Amino acid sequence: MELATLTIAQLHERLRAGAVTARQVTEAHFERIRQRNAKLNAYLALAPERALAQADAIDRRVKAKEPLPPLAGVPVAIKDVIATRGIPTTAGSRILENYRPPYDATAVARLERAGAVVLGKTNCDEFAMGSSNENSAYGPVRNPHDLERVPGGSSGGSAAAVADGLAVAALGSDTGGSIRQPAGFCGAVGLMGTYGRVSRYGLIAFASSLDHIGPFARTVRDAAAVLQVIAGRDPLDSTAADVPVPDYLAALEKPVKGMKLGVPKEYFGAGLDAEVRAKVEKGIERLRELGCEIREVSLPHSDYAIACYYIIATAEASSNLARYDGVRYAFRAPRAETLDAMYHATRGRGFGPEVKRRIMLGTYALSSGYYEAYYLKAQKVRTLLYQDFVNAFQQVDALVTPTSPTPAFKLGEKTADPLAMYLADIYTVTGDLAGVPGISVPCGKSKTGLPIGLQLFTRHFDEARLLQLAHAFEVSGGFTI
Repeated sequence: MELATLTIAQLHERLRAGAVTARQVTEAHFERIRQRNAKLNAYLALAPERALAQADAIDRRVKAKEPLPPLAGVPVAIKDVIATRGIPTTAGSRILENYRPPYDATAVARLERAGAVVLGKTNCDEFAMGSSNENSAYGPVRNPHDLERVPGGSSGGSAAAVADGLAVAALGSDTGGSIRQPAGFCGAVGLMGTYGRVSRYGLIAFASSLDHIGPFARTVRDAAAVLQVIAGRDPLDSTAADVPVPDYLAALEKPVKGMKLGVPKEYFGAGLDAEVRAKVEKGIERLRELGCEIREVSLPHSDYAIACYYIIATAEASSNLARYDGVRYAFRAPRAETLDAMYHATRGRGFGPEVKRRIMLGTYALSSGYYEAYYLKAQKVRTLLYQDFVNAFQQVDALVTPTSPTPAFKLGEKTADPLAMYLADIYTVTGDLAGVPGISVPCGKSKTGLPIGLQLFTRHFDEARLLQLAHAFEVSGGFTI
């Protein structure tokens, strides 16, 4: 079996048997990156010295017959909005082009303590603002299934890396769908936990009340294994919830028969591609065959989700990105004669057009005279969306929806129309606004071979049920339906 296709369990079996070393697995992944990354542009920076040192440490433990940690020798990629000590962390922006953090994000530190091998940093939309990965200052990522199409955004580099065998697993961030949508476009598993389930310490902030860190993997079991390691309370993040972390891997094998699944009627209306609808409906039928009870439910305020999201997210982005002023760290424009000129030149040259657009939208929404009309009203609508999910989960155990209204679209297809681009997240932003956990899993392909994603939601902190259901779908053959 090619080393780039191994799951975590298969890798550990071969490590323990002496059939392969962690160094060999790591070197095989770097070789595949060298072969493929020029076309995909999935990685922005590699960390071979750090990776091989960790691999050698794992090999010493194997040789000494010591117990192996849960992610021993597993090559992982980290989205470039997540801090990594000494490794460039640019957030896909010129304004952070030379930034090397002096610390690791909590999620990264937990991965390495569990034995994972950090290969490098993956490309993303600038400051995680985008649905196609075309907003990166370092060029777009390409979808491994069709190099003329987008991988989804903003975590497109992580999704493409996992889907194309350039990492066994990866971390991404999800603010409005940035894990689940690219997972759907690239045919990977993408998991967003409940808000607060995974520490955000070390995540470069976009919208602080919406940002999540979560894993990409090729199987649900691998996604569960990564979440098991990175989840849990963190004193460095006051929003990381002090809620016990269950044994996600043990939950995978529990039967799903009798589980009540809701199908929100609002997610199957106008704008949903016919092929996506057909595949997701087949996926729902497969879940019915597994013994699940399927019910139609309503999330009546879904129509307001995009408008609500793009007011709240841009307002928080306007506040968070005010720190990039050329004074304290990061890029500073040279030869500015006054402070105002330095601010103007630094932010004008350092930020890309989409980031500027969102800063201006958010600043306007927060400005005197407009705060109550926009931001405050959006927060009230957010409460209504949250209540929609609470009401639905009084009737059902989980919700089943499409991940995205279409398969991956062509590069450049939506860049001239920001609203069309924003609508690519129409089925994912609701989960971020409500703070519930969600997962996208493959659900077959279109006639042209493009992956289609099926999305599941469960109650707050019920990731175990989410993974249980997704795993049952996977082992039933649902990924290739």
